[in-house]
Amino acid sequence: MFACALVGLAGSSAQAADRVLVMGRDGHVHARLDRALPAADVASAQPFVPARATPRVRAAAGRAAAKRRAPTFRSELKRLFTSGQIEAGAYTEARRLFDQCLSTARRLRGARRVELLGVIANMHDIAARGALTASRLPVLLTTLERNREWWTTGRLLSYSQRVEFSGSELVWEYYPGEGIELQVLGTFGKANGLWQSHQDGKLQALLDEMVALAVQRGPALAWEYDFDFGGGAPPWTSALSQATGIQALARASVRLGESTYLAVARRALTLFRLPPPLGVRVRTALGARYLIYSYAPSQIVVNAFVQTLIGLLDYARIAHDPTADRLYRAGDRQARHDVAAVDTGAWSLYQLGGAESTLPYHELLRDFLRNLCDRTGVAVYCDTAQRFTQDLSDPPVLELLTHRVRARSHVLVRFHLSKVSRVGMTIRDAGGKTVLSTSTTVARGDHAYAWRVPHRQGTYDVTLSGTDLAGNVARSAGTIDVVGAKAKPRR
Repeated sequence: MFACALVGLAGSSAQAADRVLVMGRDGHVHARLDRALPAADVASAQPFVPARATPRVRAAAGRAAAKRRAPTFRSELKRLFTSGQIEAGAYTEARRLFDQCLSTARRLRGARRVELLGVIANMHDIAARGALTASRLPVLLTTLERNREWWTTGRLLSYSQRVEFSGSELVWEYYPGEGIELQVLGTFGKANGLWQSHQDGKLQALLDEMVALAVQRGPALAWEYDFDFGGGAPPWTSALSQATGIQALARASVRLGESTYLAVARRALTLFRLPPPLGVRVRTALGARYLIYSYAPSQIVVNAFVQTLIGLLDYARIAHDPTADRLYRAGDRQARHDVAAVDTGAWSLYQLGGAESTLPYHELLRDFLRNLCDRTGVAVYCDTAQRFTQDLSDPPVLELLTHRVRARSHVLVRFHLSKVSRVGMTIRDAGGKTVLSTSTTVARGDHAYAWRVPHRQGTYDVTLSGTDLAGNVARSAGTIDVVGAKAKPRR
């Protein structure tokens, strides 16, 4: 079970600082605490991992594509130039940078070579799908350049490590085999942190960088992710990061007196009117859902949906935008139902029809619901947030379901559990000797542990112990009657 289920995490405001690695202009890397950047602790609970082939398999696929004369980054770049979509200077600079990255990759060894080649492969993949456009060049070339810089002199990284570069406010994140990628959600979350802490100069610098990296996605302006993730091929986008972006832009437009930011946000709002995979809106009987991943219309991650609504609502109120208000209300009607649907009565579900949330995501959804409650006063948001808080202190409920078994048999000793926990089972005979002791982490519902029943008949004591994700402990005692082989067992 990631995540806000996106590639990173950002709240509506900065609630904690995150430690990042920063590369200076001289190539030296140092660690520092970015106090405007929301912590991404829940990234360790990400349900998805980057889904890509090994570098060797991808290289073979690349050679096969070349034999088919599939479009490459170079050929598509030339097409943009010959068709007049980019000028000669832009074409020459883009070709120079791409060739420089290829040359650098050939000189590198080990993990550094793999990572830079992974980024280059993504560029070819985007080109092969006919998705290389003039508006995408700035962010793609920036990604190439930053990866060339990092893998030439920077440190090797661990999964989800965030990095920054001197002279820039952008946030990058490492995904094995994909290199470092622009963390759109994290960057806009940082913008909200800078807004909250009144660091107006850095806020303006960050938003100016992000505006320059926005792409034309159909009729909408969008910020995209340009790497493989969870089965999605680049370029893809997210309602969560997009809503956080228009929220940050609207806030900054008022604080800084920059009407341009509001105009950019208005163009970005169009994404919420488009169906997937181009956009993020799925119409429902009640209204609409907005997707955490544009390529996954069936995955409804409720914490992301709720946070998306917060961004839409804030933008609608700041901009006095009736379209944004209608989009928010359509989502709100559906979200009231979805929020109730992920409340198990003892914990939360991470997504509709899915498994229970990890502790960080349970708390995250609770916090997002509190934020939406504060803005709207809607009962289902407020009440569910209170119940999720209570879940953090309520212990699990355990019930033994098996009470009679045959001697010398192999049986499953069944029990019921109210919420995800580590459950231990100990069975002792009449003399106090332990004849079974086992434990594992299981989800809510009915479960069973295997037991090879002793030959001795009589009453055996059973102790169930459960520790939930928040550390609450519960115990439940029961008995099992072990009867002769000819006796009929009773469940």
